[in-house]
Amino acid sequence: MNVPRLALLVQLCTTLPLVGVIWMVQVVAYPLFARVGAAEFARYHEAHARLITFVVGPLMVGELGASIVSVFRPHAAMPRGAALGGVVLALLTWGFTMFLSVPKHDLLGHGFDARAHELLVLTNWLRTAAWTARGALLLWVAHRAIG
Repeated sequence: MNVPRLALLVQLCTTLPLVGVIWMVQVVAYPLFARVGAAEFARYHEAHARLITFVVGPLMVGELGASIVSVFRPHAAMPRGAALGGVVLALLTWGFTMFLSVPKHDLLGHGFDARAHELLVLTNWLRTAAWTARGALLLWVAHRAIG
């Protein structure tokens, strides 16, 4: 088994979908939270949180695991700095999720809160930027690998 190649493929197959998901969440899902009626918001938010976790949870775990493997067993097309940068970006997405997004979602779980919603949308740009940068980094590595 070619571990460096598998780690790169797993990263591509997890990070690129996460880039699409985070942009959809940032531009579509989170802004639309403000349009859900107050009477339905708590149920809507609970369903959103449960379903989005089902989608992103396994992808985030796979992404982080494969990025750690790449630090120790990098693909020939992945410079050591790129592997380290990839882990840092993956850890940033986890940190932003746990320390910025989850607390805002906890507040919103009790009902719509305009300030919590505003902060969720604003701070989610950090996750969006980190995942976008990770996706660009991996596409650059993939280009090196096939070019």
